[in-house]
Amino acid sequence: MQFRRGEFERIRTVLAEANDDEPLTAREIHDRLAARDVALDSPHRVATVLGRRADAGDIEVIESQPYRYRLADSP
Repeated sequence: MQFRRGEFERIRTVLAEANDDEPLTAREIHDRLAARDVALDSPHRVATVLGRRADAGDIEVIESQPYRYRLADSP
């Protein structure tokens, strides 16, 4: 699956505006993007983008039900 240009940047903006103590679910991120009229296709797409960026170390995944996401701490 190919990333569409700018998907992570849009998601990153939402996560950057959230408190560090407030990791967000994919649905919450999707809803916040939709409120800005820049939504991705679905919460599943948000989770896919974030999962791939987690592999690169950009995102921290909190493995709960449901998964929650926040920006990884910069070194």
